[in-house]
Amino acid sequence: MFPLPPNLSIREVPWSNPVGADLRRAQQAELDSRFGTTGHDPSPPAEEDTAVFVIAYERSSGQPLGCGGLRRLDRSTAEIKRIYVLPYARGSGVATAILSSLEFRARAAGFGAVTAEAGSAQSDGKRFYAQAGYTQVPNFGPYADLPHSTCFAKVIEPGVRSTELSASLTSKIL
Repeated sequence: MFPLPPNLSIREVPWSNPVGADLRRAQQAELDSRFGTTGHDPSPPAEEDTAVFVIAYERSSGQPLGCGGLRRLDRSTAEIKRIYVLPYARGSGVATAILSSLEFRARAAGFGAVTAEAGSAQSDGKRFYAQAGYTQVPNFGPYADLPHSTCFAKVIEPGVRSTELSASLTSKIL
């Protein structure tokens, strides 16, 4: 698997999990405040298109600390959605552990690449993806015409070439 901080446990749960729903609401409230509007996500994920959803817990107390999910884009590509860490747990490696967990699960599900998007009010998200080895790519899908969005991608399976990923994302733009 992948190394976790010793005090962290990550569990795959259904999208409908009440703890996950609470974490997603907290994330949306924070983003609504940052963007000054509720209309900042042109294509919010839903249960039917979410391949995986995980929650990170503090191991000894069982306290939920963050969450994240994968949305299916096509056979070979998934999109990272709803990575969120409670403010007091930020900077402790929780987000990195969630991202690693999602990448591991994406590989196990047969995805060769993952994508992500960060808006203009998410400079921390942009840095996070860049530090995790994601490359900035042309905005795709619902983000194609949004100047405030920055899209990223990362090949997670050696058999997928970056040119294939670029062609796949370009076809989603058109």
